[in-house]
Amino acid sequence: MPDLLANLNAPQLAAVTLPPQHALILAGAGSGKTRVLTTRIAWLISTGQVGPQGILAVTFTNKAAKEMQSRLAAMLPINTRGMWIGTFHGLCNRFLRAHCREAGLPAQFQILDAADQLAAIKRLLKNLNVDDQKFPPRELMHFINAHKEQGIRAAQAEAYDQFTSRRVEWYAEYEAQCQREGVVDFAELLLRSYELLQRNEPLCHHYQARFRHILVDEFQDTNRLQYAWLKLLAGRGGVPPEGGGACLFAVGDDDQSIYAFRGAEIGNMRDLQREFELANVIRLEQNYRSHGNILDAANSLIKQNRGRLGKNLWTEAGAGEPIRVFEAFSDVDEARFIVEEIGELVRAGAPRDQMAVLYRSNAQSRVLEHQLFTLAVPYRVHGGLRFFDRQEVKHALAYLRLIANPDDDTAFARVVNFPTRGIGTRSIEALQEAARCANSSLYNAAASLAGKAGTSLARFVRLIEDLRSETRDLLLPEVIDRIIDRSGLRQHYLTDKEGQDRLENLDELINAATGFLREEGAASGDGDAVPDGGPLAAFLAHASLEAGEHQAGEGLEAVQLMTVHAAKGLEFDVVFISGLEQGLFPHENATLERDGLEEERRLMYVAVTRARHRLYLSHAQTRLLHGQTRYCLPSAFLDELPPELLRKVGRAATVARPAVAVSGQATAPAGAGALRVGQNVRHARFGVGVIVSAEGSGPEARVQVNFGAGGMKWLALEYARLVPL
Repeated sequence: MPDLLANLNAPQLAAVTLPPQHALILAGAGSGKTRVLTTRIAWLISTGQVGPQGILAVTFTNKAAKEMQSRLAAMLPINTRGMWIGTFHGLCNRFLRAHCREAGLPAQFQILDAADQLAAIKRLLKNLNVDDQKFPPRELMHFINAHKEQGIRAAQAEAYDQFTSRRVEWYAEYEAQCQREGVVDFAELLLRSYELLQRNEPLCHHYQARFRHILVDEFQDTNRLQYAWLKLLAGRGGVPPEGGGACLFAVGDDDQSIYAFRGAEIGNMRDLQREFELANVIRLEQNYRSHGNILDAANSLIKQNRGRLGKNLWTEAGAGEPIRVFEAFSDVDEARFIVEEIGELVRAGAPRDQMAVLYRSNAQSRVLEHQLFTLAVPYRVHGGLRFFDRQEVKHALAYLRLIANPDDDTAFARVVNFPTRGIGTRSIEALQEAARCANSSLYNAAASLAGKAGTSLARFVRLIEDLRSETRDLLLPEVIDRIIDRSGLRQHYLTDKEGQDRLENLDELINAATGFLREEGAASGDGDAVPDGGPLAAFLAHASLEAGEHQAGEGLEAVQLMTVHAAKGLEFDVVFISGLEQGLFPHENATLERDGLEEERRLMYVAVTRARHRLYLSHAQTRLLHGQTRYCLPSAFLDELPPELLRKVGRAATVARPAVAVSGQATAPAGAGALRVGQNVRHARFGVGVIVSAEGSGPEARVQVNFGAGGMKWLALEYARLVPL
């Protein structure tokens, strides 16, 4: 057997060799927490303190569970497949399979995934004749799951108004439906397991006696019910153990708690300290991932949060390179810089698969994907779909395709009942049969159907005809905006709890159209109008081409694109964090939520600590939003980083120094028109100001204007529309 304790640092050694007791291991990013967990299990077994059957190890992903099992198999000559190592849902499923009768479930009960659960709720509401426009099924699903994760059944749910009272009634109906059909959703797996252990004391005593050591990874991501389940098994949850109870070994990092929107309760770590009377907390602060400058920046950032358990990451790897900060004129300029910098790094020998571009919002990927595609850089969107493959974008494009070509049956079938219009499967089948018999498109065949189906289909056809008429003389971005509103897509996603990202993607589609017109030079004269093709047809072709198989295939080195949430647990040699602007990162919704800014700062901390060797931070002065140019302020997080750790970078190829006249006054570069330094100008938003500096040329020209009370602003002349006075 290899020396399990070899190469452990002092805090890791202390954690691994703890005597049997409850413990909280505060493990910083890159501090080797997975190694500590697996080595702790191996140490307990190899020293005879517990057998493999006496271990319960809980992870948050199946991947982490499999990795833990493989590491243990390499450390010890045991079969790890029979050990209780897995996710909360996986372990509860195993428990309920063994005790299905006691749990009131059939032996062959089925598990509903998220899509199955939504379908079941839709079916329930239909049977109850509930209008799913007024009461969206997805919102009811979130309501049900949120209550289950708090351990609240329909019978215990409180209703303070009529709307909530209706939802509680449907929650009860849903429970009855699932019980009748012998199915359980994900939240039910845990809740039913907890309830069975709570009410069946002999069974609870059995598992309390069996599991002598309970080890939990990513403890900061646990919700209330998960914590209650752990407490119950450890003998602190209402059913006192007959023996001494299990030892709970929790590993986590309160600074990386970023899943509040999923129900994660950061307060569980403080509750653990109090309720389990922990004498001390072991801190793993030595980082084996990043260079010193990156860690110093992360430490400086996160110390702004209140109520932390507290730790300070450090490394023996040296300071490393300064953190590079790039200020772009626009979001397009930012994307261009990132892709060009990736190209330079690749030419210098850096592998593409060790580079990641992180962003706060999914919608930001569109501009980045376009630049990567244009410059033929292989990329892969991690943990999500490419922009033009996203459901809401494809829906909007389908409406556009119908306006361009009503005979497009694929587009017709996609949106004829989305958002829902009461056009069911039977109506579609009847329409398809009518189209086949008449040898026509679905659109033309719609007029031949009678009855309710014919009325609903005629209403949809009329909507498309109205849209064609209304958008005939509009600019392409305005066409898309109108379609998103009139089709009902915007309203549909406004009522969806998870609709914020989808709405941002729809807005980004408008931006994509605006950028497309600029790139193609079609934004002048009658070329903007969309009569019978023109820019619309060209944009649809562009969207289809960029939605093609341009992502790198398996096994091919590719740049990784992902949201910061998706990046948690990953690490890369080079990391770009883009869109560091107020309202974007931190997100504008953070100001509306309790402790929202602190959650955003933890998210930024996670982003920074993904980088091993080189970190880029970028922001733009202007960004397209809803087809309009928005002037942006740099993220407040940039001000929280020590200036000595940062190095501002630019591109000599596109940014020129301001020219200086003999008189000592700066003159505006080529492309600035009649504007000059010292001139008074008027801006539609900021008012009257004076130009104090100018730089760049052509489409990259910009000026710095002092607007007095409005402050100093850098403005891109291509978008600013300054009026000389």
